[in-house]
Amino acid sequence: MNRPASALKLTPLTASGGKTVGGRQQSHWHERIAHGLLLLVCAGLAIFLLMPVLMILIQSVQDKDGAFVGLRQFSDYMSTPALRQSVLNTLFIAISVTLLVIPAAFTFAYALTRSMMPFKRLFRTLSLIPILAPSLLAAISFVQWFGTQGALKGLLGGASIYGPIGIIISECYAVFPHALMILITALSLADGRLYEVAESLGTSRLRKFWTITLPGAKYGLISAMLVVFTFTVNDFGVPKVIGGDFNVLAIDVYQLVIGQQNFNKGAVVSLLLLLPALMAFAIDFTIRRKLQSQLSARAVPFVAKRHRLFDALMFGYCGLVCFLLLSVLGMAVYTSFIKLWPYNLTLVWDHYYFGLIQDGILESYFNSLRLAGYVVVSGIVLIFGSAYLVEKTRGMNAARPVFRLLAMLPMGVPGLVLGLGYIMFFNHPDNPLNFLYRSMAILVLSTVVHYFTSSYLTAVTALKAIDNEFEAVSASLKVPFYKTFLRVTVPVCLPAILDIGRYLFINAMTTISAVVFLYSPDTTLASVALLNLEAEGKIGPAAAMGTLIVLTSAIVCLLYALTTRVLLRKAQSWRQV
Repeated sequence: MNRPASALKLTPLTASGGKTVGGRQQSHWHERIAHGLLLLVCAGLAIFLLMPVLMILIQSVQDKDGAFVGLRQFSDYMSTPALRQSVLNTLFIAISVTLLVIPAAFTFAYALTRSMMPFKRLFRTLSLIPILAPSLLAAISFVQWFGTQGALKGLLGGASIYGPIGIIISECYAVFPHALMILITALSLADGRLYEVAESLGTSRLRKFWTITLPGAKYGLISAMLVVFTFTVNDFGVPKVIGGDFNVLAIDVYQLVIGQQNFNKGAVVSLLLLLPALMAFAIDFTIRRKLQSQLSARAVPFVAKRHRLFDALMFGYCGLVCFLLLSVLGMAVYTSFIKLWPYNLTLVWDHYYFGLIQDGILESYFNSLRLAGYVVVSGIVLIFGSAYLVEKTRGMNAARPVFRLLAMLPMGVPGLVLGLGYIMFFNHPDNPLNFLYRSMAILVLSTVVHYFTSSYLTAVTALKAIDNEFEAVSASLKVPFYKTFLRVTVPVCLPAILDIGRYLFINAMTTISAVVFLYSPDTTLASVALLNLEAEGKIGPAAAMGTLIVLTSAIVCLLYALTTRVLLRKAQSWRQV
């Protein structure tokens, strides 16, 4: 005889595997571990991101004695003609670079996505060369090309490369690939059906460009403009090397902190640097949300058709751009091997042996390798692990929006601002974390935090592609989340994890703005050594150090490509089934 349902003792299971008692979900012990880790990561970002920025805000409204002075520091700064001119100079440089780079990068991206020209993959690879080196290496190269003893100094018509001209062309070289990657993505999202309809109506190529291509890529164009503008405003290396007497905000911060030890005025300028970055971040965030709503599930990819004249023009343009990019890098490499520019052009190894090895400068290169290794390991664990906790675990719903906001904030904080904030916060005698100051650990932490957002977005994109049923089934079987993470999520997301590792490594090797205030004599990095060598007039050794950085970054990219093929063939063979 069957018992009535009311007599049965039912223990309903939630999707997360916990019991429901009195309408309230009870979590398993492993879920509480996930909650604790999530809170720990939130606390870490608050300590290593929010607190340093808050210290800058506090210092900006205090005098040297710590007394509250309100906005007097800002008033004093803007009342100084030379310092006020730095604001105008910064805006002039940023706007000029944006106006030059966006059309050039858009044309290059248009050639890659809309033409049938040969060697497109080669051109795209060569266009990313500037990312492999610190931005100040380009400035050194342009000095060799157009400086007082430059090979092509006559092309400037008597104008000096030291000043706005040098800063603008060097920044154009440095930011070109960043704009290009955004614009390639924007043009790749085009709906091919629109072009098919336009062709059936006999619409000309020019009219299709103005009525379909540009409107479809407008969000990408705006995003690229914001990235170029923000990068140029915040860059420190190029103006330091080639700016001459043409001051910008980033140089003001460096001179006020390093030269004058005026941290209060430095905090004021840092906030001025922070404003355009935060505005650009807010606009870009809004644009990205709107961009998602533009995509159609029935869209078809655009397929380029062969057009002999158009393809030839695009091939010539891309070839010219890549030649110019290679000539900048080539001059830097050439400078590292010649005896003395331009008087003795004999090829020697002196700058590597005497300039780096014998003088002990090469230790900085090994410090950068150590930093990059630590950043890759800790960054992948922290960033991908925290993204998994936010996207794939259950409970603690109030903490998730907070973490997502904290994860997006580093994109809006310039490296110089972050570095100055670390000085003020971690160098404070009452801070229990004071022991981190001027150690390798603080360099690792600042680098991971500085590049947190882009890596986090990459991780989230990969995780959202995985059905949540994996976690739901595992939870219902009471399998701990960390086992699902290691056995399912990591193998599936391996391409994204490797991509994050490569991104963090290259940026750790080339970064300077976030670490220029934080290194000690024992933790000097290759990019900082390059800056110091150039300041001492040792152009050959500086070029040699830059060449080592580029070579290392290129080797890592090559190893990444080879490793990806091998690992994906083994760990993701299920995709072929």
